[in-house]
Amino acid sequence: MTIFDTNWTTETRQLPLISVSDLVSGDRSRFMDVANAMGEAACTFGFFRICDHGIDRSLVDATYEAASGFFSQSDAFKQEYYIAKSSNHRGYVPFTEKGDYPDEVHRSYEAFDMGLDLPADDPDYLAGNRVLGPNVWPELAGFQDVVAQYYAKVSALGRLICTALEAHLELPHGAMTNHMSKPISQLRLLHYVRQAATKDHKSVNMGAHTDYECLTLLHTRNKGLQVMTQEDTWIDVPVDPDALVVNIGDMMEAWTNGVFRSTPHRVLNLSPERFSLPYFVATNHDTLIKPFAHLVRADEPSKYEPFLAGEHLERMLVRDFPYFRHKTLKNVASLAEPTINNPFEQRLK
Repeated sequence: MTIFDTNWTTETRQLPLISVSDLVSGDRSRFMDVANAMGEAACTFGFFRICDHGIDRSLVDATYEAASGFFSQSDAFKQEYYIAKSSNHRGYVPFTEKGDYPDEVHRSYEAFDMGLDLPADDPDYLAGNRVLGPNVWPELAGFQDVVAQYYAKVSALGRLICTALEAHLELPHGAMTNHMSKPISQLRLLHYVRQAATKDHKSVNMGAHTDYECLTLLHTRNKGLQVMTQEDTWIDVPVDPDALVVNIGDMMEAWTNGVFRSTPHRVLNLSPERFSLPYFVATNHDTLIKPFAHLVRADEPSKYEPFLAGEHLERMLVRDFPYFRHKTLKNVASLAEPTINNPFEQRLK
């Protein structure tokens, strides 16, 4: 087993890079070495990088090609798959679909969102669940096959990392993953574009935010991602085509009673064009997120009010997607749209 760069300091300004191959070695001692390295990084920074993760570079490259092929299509073609046309938050997110954020950042990106691909007769979907159900697949040769393969690989990796973090925290096996049998996890194909009028190439394209779920597993091929340290300074995340960036999300912070930290991050306008592949590891929709009893003590009381995973995600989607907000509020008597803040982002103030 090899673990690199785990002695992170403010001076080195580098996130830990951890080899995770021993998570599948069958050797418990080596498994725990990796689990503890990831756990320590999650406690200290809320971000780390992993290598030797088992997802072939060829599949990653093919997924980027599929994403690029879709985003290069005409607006008319892409709008056929506009996410507002779906009943369960699947499909194309145009540049115009911007949320109600507390910052004043001009966010310039488009995306394609998908999740666990459930059948059309899934009972939760038929009952009106807004984030579960079948995916929307564009009619492009090879797109569904490639992207579905990547989703399967990265989702399995996400569960494996959660299993390792359970072990690091000395939780019972399955304490997290038993709540991931039908998760509301999402994969985004992201395409950032720097506007021609943008003169400041260190300006922000995606403003500072936390991720809402348990973990994010991100592959990126371009510089621009920055992480806020606990000293409230921004550091750059290195680009390594063979590595994935992992960060803690809101649900995991609350689940662990703040032991793991959901860390703000942002994206700078360093490239005229930038692609990335974030996968958001989440629980089942009806999972009650509250601090594990094992992590609540007399000297460390519960810091978080319980909340349902699906309700937290949908509340944030109301903020992030005008179409979702419109569908949510159309039956509300009050015409005033509420300001929605994410409590996990309060440290940004």
